[in-house]
Amino acid sequence: MAARIEDCPLARAVDRIGDWRTLELLHETLNGVHDVRRMRENLGVTAATLRERLDAAVATGLVAPHGDGYRPTELGRSLRPLILVLAAWGNRELEPGRRGLVLVDARTGQEVEPVVVDRHTGRRVDTADHVFRAGPAAGPELRSRYA
Repeated sequence: MAARIEDCPLARAVDRIGDWRTLELLHETLNGVHDVRRMRENLGVTAATLRERLDAAVATGLVAPHGDGYRPTELGRSLRPLILVLAAWGNRELEPGRRGLVLVDARTGQEVEPVVVDRHTGRRVDTADHVFRAGPAAGPELRSRYA
């Protein structure tokens, strides 16, 4: 399925990822699960379903066959921050004692809360100080929205 607005990066990203199950598969590979049998057990899916998901993730360049399993590609690894932030967002409405999965500092074991910052300035970008605007390749639809 093609993005509704071809030059919209959000539409392109969602189109490339497909659905939430792709992120779930990437989460497995990013956590070191590369063996197909273990992936299938962890995800609770049939061999055929996992094969479809893996084939789709390979076709979009997010994972690649490696030995007798699969590993995330550089493109797949670049989605790790998104997965971390989505998981934290999913936990924000839950009391700490009701969270099934939390992100922790591997050295201290303390729970951490990811934020999105600009690589160059280190400033958070989830404030009103940062807005979208049409980029140099924006088509008429995006230009009309983000003039």
